[in-house]
Amino acid sequence: MSEQVSFETNDFASNPEPRCPCVLLLDVSGSMSGEPINQLNAGLSTFRDELAADALAMKRVEVAIATFGPTKVEAPFTTASAFEPPTLAPQGDTPMGGAVMQAIDLVRERKNEYRANGISYYRPWIFLITDGAPTDAWDGAAAAVREGEAAKAFAFFAIGVRGANMDVLRQISVREPLALDALKFRQLFSWLSSSLRSVSRSTPGTDVPLTSPRGWAAV
Repeated sequence: MSEQVSFETNDFASNPEPRCPCVLLLDVSGSMSGEPINQLNAGLSTFRDELAADALAMKRVEVAIATFGPTKVEAPFTTASAFEPPTLAPQGDTPMGGAVMQAIDLVRERKNEYRANGISYYRPWIFLITDGAPTDAWDGAAAAVREGEAAKAFAFFAIGVRGANMDVLRQISVREPLALDALKFRQLFSWLSSSLRSVSRSTPGTDVPLTSPRGWAAV
């Protein structure tokens, strides 16, 4: 844990590149036991490796990981060059509402740090992956997502693993949630890293069209 904390605030003076922040909001509740959590961990390794292949993304993309079951910040924001994904283990229930609010808080705090240090940034992404339904109140989180999207404070994406309540995800996410085909976490994270690399090569404030989620999303 001490190693992760040491990366929480990057050296903005030595790396003044604009930042492309992404929060991975991951369901690690008990229902993810077995192959789902194993494939999720393998997907995170793919994500790290593919970001590492892009020198500019290594300087610009920042990743934070928050999990729920219970709600916890597994890894604070760090540039891709220092990102080492934790090995996640299943536990607890699915407090999705609280987790979404924590992810929004993480984004807000990080943007304040960018501003305080004169660092420009791209619109942050919050990337939710879940295989269940919330076990806590989530109406407030849904309202906060709608408000944040309307203000262009962040972009929120929801991915449902088999067993996910897609109807609830549609009420939380402004964008249409996508269903993961089987357990294709590696393909999902490969698409995510490619998308972030494309955004990091653009000018902050411009909209970058994302490629179709072909290969991992269920039709």
